[in-house]
Amino acid sequence: QVQLVESGGGLVQPGGSLRLSCAASTSIFSMNAMYWYRQAPGKERDMVARISGLGIKNYADFVKGRFTISRDGAKNTVYLQMNSLRPEDTAVYYCKLELRGYEYWGQGTQVTVSS
Repeated sequence: QVQLVESGGGLVQPGGSLRLSCAASTSIFSMNAMYWYRQAPGKERDMVARISGLGIKNYADFVKGRFTISRDGAKNTVYLQMNSLRPEDTAVYYCKLELRGYEYWGQGTQVTVSS
């Protein structure tokens, strides 16, 4: 069973930065893609960013220019660098791995943007 462990969430002031990490318990070398999603209370889970196995990156419009997704294959880890954070970025952030026809989700990490 593949496990994903997110970390790096917390409380940050508006305009601040956080870097989330998602560590996989298996090699991500042959992954189809890794995603970051987020879900705010009472709202649907939205895709935030995606990185394919070929390194192609996609972002939701609401984070373009502020968030950056990256990966470290040697550490089987994908990151989400979040800059210029806004109160509306407050949510639980989840990573999802697509690998060999299966989907795996992490447990989520809380990000709160507030003064």
